[in-house]
Amino acid sequence: MPRKFKTFKTHHRRRREKRTDYKQRLDLLKSGKPRLVIRRTSNNIICQIVKHDPKGDKTLVTATAKELKKAGWKAHCGNVPASYLIGLICGSEAKKKKVTEAVPDTGLHASTKSSRIYAALKGAVDSGLKVPHSDEILPDKERFSGKHIEDYSKKLKSEKPDTFKKQFAGYVKSKTEPQSISKHFEEVKKKILK
Repeated sequence: MPRKFKTFKTHHRRRREKRTDYKQRLDLLKSGKPRLVIRRTSNNIICQIVKHDPKGDKTLVTATAKELKKAGWKAHCGNVPASYLIGLICGSEAKKKKVTEAVPDTGLHASTKSSRIYAALKGAVDSGLKVPHSDEILPDKERFSGKHIEDYSKKLKSEKPDTFKKQFAGYVKSKTEPQSISKHFEEVKKKILK
């Protein structure tokens, strides 16, 4: 009795590389709204407003650590406060281009409550952009303003000064005190909202 084999179907290259979930993408495109695309790296968050076009997606707005540095941010760009501010920049620029609402596109990143991705989403929402979300997943004000970094740095400086110097070397190099990051956060936030 001969065995029957299924024919093997080769998936799209981006799916094989685990870079695109086409089912999720199709669901987002069906909304007909621009997408708020949020991607993270170890030292950056990239926020974009992308509009679908059959000939190829069009990026309307992009905000990265580069724009955050121009706004006066001196601390590390891969933390929760920086992510919030990048989202705020993206939302503010989107409003200038008359984009009022978007759907969140977090890609293949794992959904973790109060993460940097949701801090960027919170920033975009606080700028006035309408994005469907659940308030439970967003970080609280103490977290996105950097209070948790302040508390940790104060504790580390008093208990383990050598570890503090290693861990916060980037802050010391850029002449930013990690103990006053929430104050610096508020200053930069005011500049962005002007």
